[in-house]
Amino acid sequence: MIETPYVSVDGIVELFDSEGCFVGIVLISRKNPPYGWALPGGFVDIGETVEQAVCREMHEEISLEVQVDRLLGVYSDPARDPRFHTVSAVFVCRATGVPMAADDAKEVRVVSRDEAHALPLVFDHQRIMEDYLSGKQCVTD
Repeated sequence: MIETPYVSVDGIVELFDSEGCFVGIVLISRKNPPYGWALPGGFVDIGETVEQAVCREMHEEISLEVQVDRLLGVYSDPARDPRFHTVSAVFVCRATGVPMAADDAKEVRVVSRDEAHALPLVFDHQRIMEDYLSGKQCVTD
């Protein structure tokens, strides 16, 4: 049997109002361990692309239809998830509407870029957020 890391996706969801003005970045409070604030995301299902997975996960966790803007990077540090080795494709996405917590999300919060920088996040999401906020493109571990 071949052992490989789990493949996951995370979304940095930039929320805009109906007139196209930036409102903030959507974060979730996790229902399951490890608890804390995080980017919405989850595991890729067999038979779907990572782009399909991020759209599905954003709908399941924050109740928003998203448009994938770009790939921020692939994060693969074996210690990034305390549960097991995961490799995550992180996408920057755009959405409008009102996010609502569902599935694995206990709570949803829309934060400014300054709040996103200051809020402690679980996993390696703080590093991901710093890469995003610093304007990095196509990050690799």
